Amino acid sequence: MQELLGRITRLDPQASQALRVIACFDELSIGGVNTRGLLAAAASLSGCVAGFHSERPQRCMRVTPRGELAPGEPSARLSADAGGGMNVWLERAGEPEANDTIILERLALTVRLRHSRGPRDIDARRHLGVVVDHEVPIEERHVASAALGLTPGTQYRVAAAPLFAIWTEHPSAPEDVVATRYGPMHVLVLPASTETVMAGPCGIGVATTVDQLHHSFRTALLALRLCDPPSTPVVNADEYAGLIDLLADARIDTHQPDVQLVDRVAEHPWGLPTLDVVIRSTSARQAARLAGVHHSTMQTRVDALIADLGFDPSDGYGRVRAGIAYLSWRLRRSRVLELPANERPTART
Repeated sequence: MQELLGRITRLDPQASQALRVIACFDELSIGGVNTRGLLAAAASLSGCVAGFHSERPQRCMRVTPRGELAPGEPSARLSADAGGGMNVWLERAGEPEANDTIILERLALTVRLRHSRGPRDIDARRHLGVVVDHEVPIEERHVASAALGLTPGTQYRVAAAPLFAIWTEHPSAPEDVVATRYGPMHVLVLPASTETVMAGPCGIGVATTVDQLHHSFRTALLALRLCDPPSTPVVNADEYAGLIDLLADARIDTHQPDVQLVDRVAEHPWGLPTLDVVIRSTSARQAARLAGVHHSTMQTRVDALIADLGFDPSDGYGRVRAGIAYLSWRLRRSRVLELPANERPTART
């Protein structure tokens, strides 16, 4: 975390502050800090009163930046739903400041963890890393999935996001921070019907039963690495159908000579966008419509792609071959995990 903080501080000081907010609330959550302590942290970070309200049992608390209970009634507020009939807010006079949204989002998350789980359930959070680990015996994964409240035979999706991801709406779902080869990831298990989330960057894996959630996790990580904020903050693995399944099951060091051929395509200013639409299309005319160019122009570009690749990317197995090569090229050059998301994300299905 400290190494990541240092890197991001050099790249984007504002994002560095947001990451410090996340690190702060992570520590508070791990330490089991009470509601007043969580509100005091939010108030101190934001410089304004932070509040909490619960419907069952009825309870309201407001804390000042000095950690004292605030008198009177709540004033103008920026609020967030913490789930379970709870909400939290910041009483900011005037326009919200740069980190108000991330402070509020993390406050809502830690309050939900504090109030919606008892000690046994908090321990159960640690089972999420077991459920998505294919090296763990299936019997242990069954025990872990039961502890998380997952139903055998029901399909779910895994979503993965870096710790600096921006959430504009946080789903209520089993979640935890899981170690990966790319660093720690914020991981959630969502219903199979989920097509997108209000976050960025974030990858959503394919739908599987609890026995195969490790595969959904791998495809979620691949989808995450295909994100390109702010234009594409969320990628759903379903968009790439079976291609992403093949890549998820391949070794990370797999020799793929076709990837080097895509380097030739990338030398053309129109090369990569053209390759993308050709792979997605069933004809040159459809590709031309998607690219917004004349049919004859598209045919000329396809001929150039054939010359660069040595095969036709618009026909039969050539399309599959080009699709795997293009996705592998994007994965190897992905920078989404190196740079923080600086723009507010929008949903993408």
